[in-house]
Amino acid sequence: MPRLLDLDERGELTAAHVRLVAQALGKSERTVWRWLAAARQDQRFARVEASRFTVTAEIRRLLALWGANASRVHAELMQRAAKDPDAPAVPSLSTLHRAVRRDLTRGERAGLKSGEAARRAHDVFGQRPPTHRNAVWEGDHKHVPVEVDVEGELATPWVTWFIDCATKAITGVAVTPHAPSRNAVLASVRIAITRTEPFGPVGGLPSQIRVDRGKEFLCATVTAAMGAFAVPVTGLPAYSPYLKGTIEALNDAVEEMFLVSLPRYTGHQKLTGGRLADPDAPPLTYEAFVGLLLDWVTWWNTRHRPDALSGKTPIEAWQADPTPLTDVPAGQLATFALEDDGRTYTISTSGVRWRRRDYLAPWMNGRTGTKVSVRHLPHHDDTIEVFEAVTGRHLGSAFLAAAASREQIRAVQAVRTAAARRLKADLKAAEKLRRKRFEASTTAAPPRSLGFPTGAQAEEELGATAQVDRRALARPDFIPHGPAPETWARPRPPRTSTPDEDHS
Repeated sequence: MPRLLDLDERGELTAAHVRLVAQALGKSERTVWRWLAAARQDQRFARVEASRFTVTAEIRRLLALWGANASRVHAELMQRAAKDPDAPAVPSLSTLHRAVRRDLTRGERAGLKSGEAARRAHDVFGQRPPTHRNAVWEGDHKHVPVEVDVEGELATPWVTWFIDCATKAITGVAVTPHAPSRNAVLASVRIAITRTEPFGPVGGLPSQIRVDRGKEFLCATVTAAMGAFAVPVTGLPAYSPYLKGTIEALNDAVEEMFLVSLPRYTGHQKLTGGRLADPDAPPLTYEAFVGLLLDWVTWWNTRHRPDALSGKTPIEAWQADPTPLTDVPAGQLATFALEDDGRTYTISTSGVRWRRRDYLAPWMNGRTGTKVSVRHLPHHDDTIEVFEAVTGRHLGSAFLAAAASREQIRAVQAVRTAAARRLKADLKAAEKLRRKRFEASTTAAPPRSLGFPTGAQAEEELGATAQVDRRALARPDFIPHGPAPETWARPRPPRTSTPDEDHS
C-alpha cells in the first residue's frame, strides 16, 4: 500500500499497477482498490483486527491448575460468574479452545500440562561447531535398567563413561553395581587417558571435559587430578542435557541398541496390571553383564557408523584426524587420582600399617624403618601406593596382607630368599679376600704368596712407571718449606785435613 499511495500522490498510478499487485498477492483487483481507498482515507495499511477473547494471565494460571484442560477452566469461569454478577462475561468453550490454540505455543501447552520436560521437548537447539579429536570430552552416569545378579541379590548397575565429541569414540568406561562415587569417575578417566585395551588407540589428554553438576564429577579429587594435567573440568548448569548432547545421545543409544535385548530389562512391555511377561527370567551375573557391555563398546568404536561421521566408524574418524595427541608417561599415572591423608608411616617387619591394617609388597624387604607416605584410590583399599616421605619418590604398590593371594606371598618370600643368597655370596667373596694363600714348596725356602707378581710382570710394571713423566706428577700447588728456626742445630760442613796432619 505505501508504494501504491506514493504512485497515486505523484499521479503515476494506473490500473496496470493495481493489476500487477493483485496478481502478486493472489487477490482480486477489486480487493486491492478497496485497500487503496481505505489507505487514502484512514492511512491504514493493515487489516483491522476484530475484538476477540485472548488468554490472560489469570487464564494461564487456571490452565496450570487444571493441567491445560480448557474444559475444566471454562467450568471454573462459569462457576465464578454465577457467584459474582459483576464478573466479566465468560466466552464459549469453543472460543476458549481457539484462544488457547492461538495464543499459546505447543511448548507452552505441553508445559502447562506435563511440566518443564514436556515444554523443552518443543524447543529448538543449535549444534556445536565441529572440532578435532580430544578437543572436548563429555562424561556422565547411566543408570542401567537391567537387573543383574550381584552376589545373590538383584541390583541395577551404573555405567560411568566418557566420549570424544569430535569422533564419537568412547574413551573410557567404568561399571559399578551400586550408585557411582568419585572412584568410578577416576577409574573411567584413568583408563581413558592410558590408551590401553579395550579402548586403545583412543585416549590421551583432552583439552576440556564437560560434565553435569554431579557431586562425583565436581569433587575436589577429580578436579585436582585433572588439574594436575592442566585439563579443566567444566560443570554445566543443572538439568541441561542439551548442553552435552553427545553423551546424552550415547545414553539413549546404549538402551535402544543393547540394553533392551538383555534379560530382566525393566522397561519391557508389561501385561495387565503391570505384570512382566516373564517375571522369573534368570538374571545375568554381574561379570557377564560387564563383559557384554564392553563387547558392545568395542562394537560401537569399531563397527558402528554414526550419521555425523559420514560413513566412518569412531575408530576410523579418530585415526583420520591428524591432530597431535598428548600421552601421559606411566610414571606420572602412578600418582593420578590418588588421595593422600598427609600422614607419615614407617615400614616395619609387618609392612606398612595403614587404617589398622597391614600392607605388604616384595620391594619392602630390607627397607624397615623407612619413612613413607601412602596414597590410594577412593573406596579402593585393597591396594595402596607408597612414596618416600622425604623425596616423594614412588617406591611401589602394596597389597592388603590379610587378603593376599598365594602368588603374592610367594613373591615376598622369593625376594627375601634372593636377598639372603646375595648377602651370603658377598660374604663368601669377602672371606676369600681375607685369606692369604702360598705356593707349594719343594725346597727349604721362605713361603711365597700366590698374590706376588712374577718377574716378567714386575719388569713390565717398572718399565711402565719409568716411562711416566715425573713432571706430570708434580704438585704445582705444593707449598715449599720455609727457613729453619734459629734454635735448630745445623749440620757442620766436613773439615778438610792438611798434608802435615796426614803424616802425623
